[in-house]
Amino acid sequence: MSTQRWSEQVCAPSLLLLLMFIPQPVESLCRQRGDAEIPQLSKEGDIMLGGIFYFHLSWKNKQNTYRQKPMPLECISLSFRDFQFAQAMRFAIEEINNRTDLLPDIFLGYHIYDTCGSVIRSIKVALALNNGNDNVSLTSKEPCTRPVKVQAILGENSSSSSTAIATILGPFHIPQISHFATCACLSDKSKYPSFLRTVPSDYYQSRALAQLIKHFGWTWVGAVRTNDDYGNNGMAIFTESAQQLGICLEYSVSFFRTDSTQKLQKIVDIIKTSTSKVIVAFLSPPDMEVLINELSNYNVTGYQWVGSESWIFDSQIAAMNKNHILDGAIGLSIPKAHVSGLKEFMLDVKPLNSSNNDLFTKFWEALFSCTFTQSKSEEIQTECTGYEYLTGVQNSFTDMSLMPIFNNIYKGVYAVAHALHTILECNKTCNSSVHLEPITILQHISKIHFKTKDGEEVYFNENGDPAAKYEIINWQPRKNGIVDFMSVGLYDASLPEDKQLNIQNKSFIWAQSSKQVPVSVCSEKCPPGTHKVLQKGKPVCCYDCIRCPEGEISNNTDSVTCVRCSTESWSNERRDACITKEAEFLSYEEIMGKLLTTASLLGTCTTAAVAVIFFRYRKTPLVRANNSELSFLLLFSLTLCFLCSLTFIGRPSEWSCMLRHTAFGITFVLCISCVLGKTMVVLMAFKATLPGNNMMKLFGPTQQRLSVLGLTFIQVIICVIWLTVSPPFPSKNLKVFKDKIILECALGSAVGFWSVLGYIGLLALLCFIFAFLARKLPDNFNEAKFITFSMLIFCAVWITFIPAYVSSPGKFSVAVEIFAILASSFGLLICIFIPKCYIMLMKPEKNTKKHMMGKG
Repeated sequence: MSTQRWSEQVCAPSLLLLLMFIPQPVESLCRQRGDAEIPQLSKEGDIMLGGIFYFHLSWKNKQNTYRQKPMPLECISLSFRDFQFAQAMRFAIEEINNRTDLLPDIFLGYHIYDTCGSVIRSIKVALALNNGNDNVSLTSKEPCTRPVKVQAILGENSSSSSTAIATILGPFHIPQISHFATCACLSDKSKYPSFLRTVPSDYYQSRALAQLIKHFGWTWVGAVRTNDDYGNNGMAIFTESAQQLGICLEYSVSFFRTDSTQKLQKIVDIIKTSTSKVIVAFLSPPDMEVLINELSNYNVTGYQWVGSESWIFDSQIAAMNKNHILDGAIGLSIPKAHVSGLKEFMLDVKPLNSSNNDLFTKFWEALFSCTFTQSKSEEIQTECTGYEYLTGVQNSFTDMSLMPIFNNIYKGVYAVAHALHTILECNKTCNSSVHLEPITILQHISKIHFKTKDGEEVYFNENGDPAAKYEIINWQPRKNGIVDFMSVGLYDASLPEDKQLNIQNKSFIWAQSSKQVPVSVCSEKCPPGTHKVLQKGKPVCCYDCIRCPEGEISNNTDSVTCVRCSTESWSNERRDACITKEAEFLSYEEIMGKLLTTASLLGTCTTAAVAVIFFRYRKTPLVRANNSELSFLLLFSLTLCFLCSLTFIGRPSEWSCMLRHTAFGITFVLCISCVLGKTMVVLMAFKATLPGNNMMKLFGPTQQRLSVLGLTFIQVIICVIWLTVSPPFPSKNLKVFKDKIILECALGSAVGFWSVLGYIGLLALLCFIFAFLARKLPDNFNEAKFITFSMLIFCAVWITFIPAYVSSPGKFSVAVEIFAILASSFGLLICIFIPKCYIMLMKPEKNTKKHMMGKG
């Protein structure tokens, strides 16, 4: 016994090793891992198409213990919307099968699966469509491979599920055509080479929404999105476009329909506490339904909703708007479409083998609120027969408002059919010997271009997307509670950017049934005359309006900066326009000009009157003793001095600028030369009385004339050089006053100007010194005293003139110069001539030689 047991123990392992190396005659099986996925709707055909929809909106969450195999997903909440989508696919396939001009003698079949909206289940379904569900028996020498079960797949609805499916199917090049997955990320052919769609990409929709919001002047908005690829990618593109258009988001929150109630309450609190009155909702229909229910619980109304195409024209969402939360909503929808015969096909639905098809049975019971089998545990009022008619039934299944989406599915099926028609070289019959490869079908679908029976063009661009066109929809509720989806505009991405958005001139209804466009801004618009200054720590849409500083304007609303006016203009009081600066100069019309002109003319007339008196009494001793020739020449020069002051009044011109300074310089030198001559005559006359002095002969009338002429000629030479080298010229002084232009005469050469003044000052100083030396001459009427006083006044006036001239602004500097000319002229006239006139007119008895010699 022990020997036998030992031999069994030794031989058993040896036998096992031997059996491993002996060829086995039995067949091996390619076994599928996991549970088989059974299609909810199916029909066999020559060529099979796959369909992926979610007939249920959600599923029951179950906690996995990781100790046993996870239970299958338990779907809940039937979706009539996706049942309609499946019916649209079946209608297109049945229509193609009944046609003789498209795929003749070829019948299309289908396998349609339910994913419950779960991404994980979508992946399992995609693998089931790719591999099939059968355990295939193969010999060990054959590879465990088989041809694909379906040639193309229609679906899915959501972008996240479509992204997952496209990632799985991409390496196999199996065409996937979605009717409702709009995420812009799916246009990336490097990641999703086999994905196509009949609905426009969110790349265009997000930009369209931003332009729509900008059109109505909403710059401060909130945003709610689905926490998946559709919502996150769409909102990212919208945010980027909004920032480029100057639109700011006060908040941007996301959620998924399976999130907790606490998270939804936080979102509601954010909306209620926000200051923005416009909400952009990038939500899928199931998520929108969840949000509507939560907002209804808190009665959150009065907000202007802007919606994406996924829910804005969904009548099922509109039916839930019982608390008027979404009244006046506006958004983009896929353009209206019509598929002839589709509505009749859907309403003619009947249970397909109701005993075997659970899906149709569930929908039928939900449609008619009945049951095929009566339960003993509960009382059933109605039992289904399977022959009920949908005529008169009002629910979301009989509503055809989603016809544009049905049309997308219809176009997707026909795109596959046209590609197959080309590959199989169909004419009256098709070449069934052609081997169908997924990559070949994909290439042909990408290049198709045909028209549907209703005249709509179907084609795909290089990214697998159709042309981007949208209708702009406005929710306008009726009195009976039904919402009209009013078309109020169009958006066409193929047009130039400034013409893409076209809002029609129609009456809108806004939030709370208002006729006025709501206002949603962080800060009111800055009016012209102000500019925006950003508020610290807040978005760019929050700012303060600051008035433009002096000399700057803003003539547009919401100006970012103020524009400085040109050098010859200045801002008005409102700071919204530049006005030409007021030109300031000393004119004859203003009071100062009139007073100075009057004083000049008075001085001229007074000088003329003195000249007349002197001429009348020219033979009297007083006139003859004061060198009548120099006296008349001095009176003439004083007349010119009074008159030259008039050249300083009025608008400066090229000639007046050259004349006023040169005339002033020459006439005053002539005047001072005459006074200097008179002073020298007095001194010479005194010296001539001394014995042996002949100086009077050296300074006779001829010498006096020559001295006056010579001294004046020197000033003429200085003026000629000044005018030749750099003459005075009219200029506009913009520095003294900000809001005025001072029209003045620029000196040209400052050296020339100060040379003229310096020469006058030098002669005046010499004249003052000589007169001061002769002040105590023993004449009864001493001419030197009066010349001394006149020169004292003259020098005082011109010494004080210099600082006053430099410090006086604008026309006041000209007035100071005129005043100095008049004051010095009046000083000479009064001091030298008025006392003599007084004696000649009032004291004629003193006008004798004796009295003048002090012997009277």
